[in-house]
Amino acid sequence: MGSQASNLLTSLASELGVHSILSSTRDTKLLCLQRFVRLFAYGASTLILALYLSSLGISDARIGAFMSLTLLGDVVISFLLTLFADGLGRRRILVLGAGLMSASGMVFAFSGSYWVLVAASILGVISPSGNEIGPFRAIEESTLAQLTPSEIRSDIFAWYTLIGTAGTACGTIICGWVVQKLQSIDGWTATRSYRIIFGIYALLGILKLVLALMLSEKCEVEQEKQERHEAVEMGDVEAEGLLSDDEGEEPPKQKPEPAPKAKAKAKKSIWPKIGPESRSILFKLCLLFAVDSMASGLVPASWITYFFNRKFALAEGKLGTLFFVTNIISSASNLVASSIAKRIGLIKTMVFTHLPSAICLALIPLPSSVGLAMTFLILRSSTQSMDQAPRQAFLAAA
Repeated sequence: MGSQASNLLTSLASELGVHSILSSTRDTKLLCLQRFVRLFAYGASTLILALYLSSLGISDARIGAFMSLTLLGDVVISFLLTLFADGLGRRRILVLGAGLMSASGMVFAFSGSYWVLVAASILGVISPSGNEIGPFRAIEESTLAQLTPSEIRSDIFAWYTLIGTAGTACGTIICGWVVQKLQSIDGWTATRSYRIIFGIYALLGILKLVLALMLSEKCEVEQEKQERHEAVEMGDVEAEGLLSDDEGEEPPKQKPEPAPKAKAKAKKSIWPKIGPESRSILFKLCLLFAVDSMASGLVPASWITYFFNRKFALAEGKLGTLFFVTNIISSASNLVASSIAKRIGLIKTMVFTHLPSAICLALIPLPSSVGLAMTFLILRSSTQSMDQAPRQAFLAAA
């Protein structure tokens, strides 16, 4: 009986990719830990972002404009940083992004000016949706694909997504109850309690910066190392050719020419190298993700928390608990997605899990009962992120 139970647990651990994440490299574990810290901060700030802006007397229309400008700024900043990440160094960009994240938290903790906050959210890193923002995800996913063998890649991405969602869940519940506790203290206003959360956000940015500094050179793009190796080999071949010439012979005039070429080839380029075949796939995927992101941008998590607070008068503690539950369910569903993808394929898993989530999201504002609205939100969370790990694995393979 004990042997059967042990075999069952071993089989379950293998199915859920437990062995894959435990046997992964140190850099892989550090990247997953960075994601947890980052999304913990995002979850905490997202829960109170719209409420904080409202407490400053900013109208709903200007809050909406703030969200749009933040996401638009993120598109530009993230694109530029990720475009040059391989050339300038992935670790450097991760460190820079963590610094911007910390700076944004400090500005939100001490400033109440609308345009100063807009500038901090555009130039820095503030997530209105509770999801990824900034250059981190694209760099981390490409690094994980490089560090991970193809046979366990879907497992690693499933755990990478799960750990991040768990971070968001922990951030929301801790933020909600901390804010509610602070507001129960005499003399503490809502605005003051929200600013404490942004101060914690800045400290988490510093922690993420330290974790980024701990990454090894293995996280950098491999092609750069190959080019250096080829340049050294060319230099060796050139030296060997010169040494093998007879003393009486005049060396050929064109022999020394490969040296500048070797140097030119060894020179690091800041532009990513994308093959002609990959460009077509990349263009189609960009269109698909653009439509998906446009729909998601209409209902970021900060607006959903604002909706439940205004329509049903849910306090921050209850909001934090609600989103903790939804994020935990969403986190656990990622492991199920990995198992499904092994059986029906990555594309089918992405489609069949994303559609029910979208339908449940559309039904959330219809009920007048808070219980029914919460039910739709929880049902949405059960398949909300099941398409993420298969999508990441598909992009890595492409």
